[in-house]
Amino acid sequence: MERYIAFLRGVNVGGNNKISMPVLKETFEENGFLNVRTYINSGNIIFSSDIQNKSKLTKQCETIIVDKFNTYISVLVLSPNELSDILSNAPDWWDSGDQERYNSIIFVIPPTTADEVYAVIGEAKPDYEQVEIYKNVIFWSFKRNYRSKTQWGKTGNTSFKNKITVRNANTARKLLKLAEKSE
Repeated sequence: MERYIAFLRGVNVGGNNKISMPVLKETFEENGFLNVRTYINSGNIIFSSDIQNKSKLTKQCETIIVDKFNTYISVLVLSPNELSDILSNAPDWWDSGDQERYNSIIFVIPPTTADEVYAVIGEAKPDYEQVEIYKNVIFWSFKRNYRSKTQWGKTGNTSFKNKITVRNANTARKLLKLAEKSE
């Protein structure tokens, strides 16, 4: 039995794609997943499964959501080891403790790649933000008061908006802790 973290894209944001986390948890349990736990209302679910093929697992999660909530939600599934590797390879400037900065990870949902997203969005504006690619994620940090001036703050207005999901540093770290704790 393997442990996984599923990141649901665009759930409960701005009144769209409303999904009850308790109902989502119950639905995953009804579909054979074990040790199911959700974290905050933005579509994070931790669970155990004996399915080891992540493509198959992702498709099953997406199908469960369509069947129960009548809406298609893109899902990215990672193991705790994969998320740990990502966080361990964050750039030094990311989540450095500077309270004036907001730190996010842009998770790119396959088959889309981080390089493709970067090619469309472009260079960061160095006065306001920093970005760095690691594998298929993009670390992004920006000055809180200048989000509207950032280049990468426009991800929601690009052709890639449905192919990425964003989590802040605290959420990513908490998800990893929760997934490791319940292994």
